[in-house]
Amino acid sequence: MFQIDIVEQCKRNDRKAQLKLYNQYCHGMFCVAMRFLKNEDDAEDVVQESFIKAFLRISQYRGEVTFGAWLKRIVVNKCIDFLKSKQLKTVELNEGYMHVAEDEDWTVDDTVTVMEVQQAIGKLPEKYRYVVQLFLVEGYDHNEISEILGISTTSCRTRLLRGKGQLKEILKSNKYVARS
Repeated sequence: MFQIDIVEQCKRNDRKAQLKLYNQYCHGMFCVAMRFLKNEDDAEDVVQESFIKAFLRISQYRGEVTFGAWLKRIVVNKCIDFLKSKQLKTVELNEGYMHVAEDEDWTVDDTVTVMEVQQAIGKLPEKYRYVVQLFLVEGYDHNEISEILGISTTSCRTRLLRGKGQLKEILKSNKYVARS
C-alpha cells in the first residue's frame, strides 16, 4: 500500500491506517526527540503528543513534502516547546543588527566521532544548541530554522556561526583538534 493511500485513510479516521503510520515512523521520531531531549521518558511523551497532533491535524497535510518530513517538523517543534516549558528564565537577545560572515567550514578532526559531536552540541547554550542541532543533525536550512524558532534568518546565521565556534572550542577542550 502506498504511503499516500495510508495518509488518505488516516484523514478518514481509519485507526488501522493510523497504527501503520505510527509503526512506520515512531522509532525515527523517537530518535529525533532523543537528540533534543536526552531523556527517554520525555522523548516518548513528546513523540506521543506529536502523533496525536499529527492525526488531529492530518487534514492540513497537503503532500507538499513527505509525511515523514511533515511529522518530523511537528516533533521538532514539540521538543522545542517542551524544552522552553522547562526553562525557568529566558532572555532574548536581539541579534538582528549584527552582520554575519559566512563560514561553511564544518570539518573536525577525523578522530572525532558523531557521538562526541552530539555530546558537545548538548553543552552549547540553548539558543545556539537548537540552531546547530537543526542545521547539522536534522538538516534544516536557515529559512526553515528561522521559521521554526521564530527568529530572523540573520539571527539564525549569527547563532549558527557562534554555535559552531563554541562547538569547536568544546571539542578542542575535550582534546580533539578541530581544523580551522
